[in-house]
Amino acid sequence: MQTENLIGIAAGCLTAISLVPQILKVIKEKDAGTISAFMPFVLLAGNGLWCWYGVMLEALPITLTNAFSVLCDIALILLRFRYASKPK
Repeated sequence: MQTENLIGIAAGCLTAISLVPQILKVIKEKDAGTISAFMPFVLLAGNGLWCWYGVMLEALPITLTNAFSVLCDIALILLRFRYASKPK
């Protein structure tokens, strides 16, 4: 495998898992009040476009890592709505 592909796969994986700690924190604390309501939608749009770009290029690493990111974005959006107004 070419070095460029390995770097791309590594970058995609690191980017894709970047939201996992935030998602786990929200689930654990059942509180998403500090998360911006706008940010997850921006991430969703960006990752969705990257996924589409990967499909157009037939680049499986780009498509798969960004598809995972899209799922994380959706999860964070759902958690934000579920736990945004936690009573103190």
